[in-house]
Amino acid sequence: MTLRKRSLPPPKTGRGEMTRRKILDAAKREIGRRGFAEASISTITAEAGVAQGTFYIYFRTKEDVMRELVLHMGRMLRHHLTEATAGAKNRLEAEKLGLRAFLDFVRKNPDLYKVVEESQFVDEKVYRQYYTDFAKSYRIALAAAEKRGEVAASKNGVSTEVRAWMLMGISVFLGQRYGLWDPKTPLEPIVEAAAAMIAHGLSPAPGAAPGRAK
Repeated sequence: MTLRKRSLPPPKTGRGEMTRRKILDAAKREIGRRGFAEASISTITAEAGVAQGTFYIYFRTKEDVMRELVLHMGRMLRHHLTEATAGAKNRLEAEKLGLRAFLDFVRKNPDLYKVVEESQFVDEKVYRQYYTDFAKSYRIALAAAEKRGEVAASKNGVSTEVRAWMLMGISVFLGQRYGLWDPKTPLEPIVEAAAAMIAHGLSPAPGAAPGRAK
């Protein structure tokens, strides 16, 4: 499954690309603030400061803009995470650095993050592709870490694929809780707690007496 290609060809001039980018930036803000249903082509072009007819030079529909924004979010985030984890000494450190970078990204780009979440109700294929693309690259990185002995080998039915989606789930919901809903809480304690969970799971510390559930 692949994302649809943009409906119209890219601009041939720098000025055209700037106008197209203005429309995308305006759509990001409008959809992020209002939601897809409430945002309209007229409000998007007004926010962009261009004539409504200019929209149709670059996009056919509002849905096309949504798809392009989801693509843009994926590219931006993957680049951001690659840079943030480049100096990691091992996979567990990369997980910690990546989560910190992700939460920081969400706080700095809340409208774009909301656009991705909105896309599940507009074009489910695009929404699913956004996450399956991340899962694919995540799975490759985890498999390589297993071979290097940096994380435990997959066993007992817990495949690398499952691990990738579990780790993504941690990021997604922490992003909602501390990126969108509560953007002022210091991130370091959150990242430390998540990193400990990733590294050790729910098992008690070695030598600790098992507690009794209440």
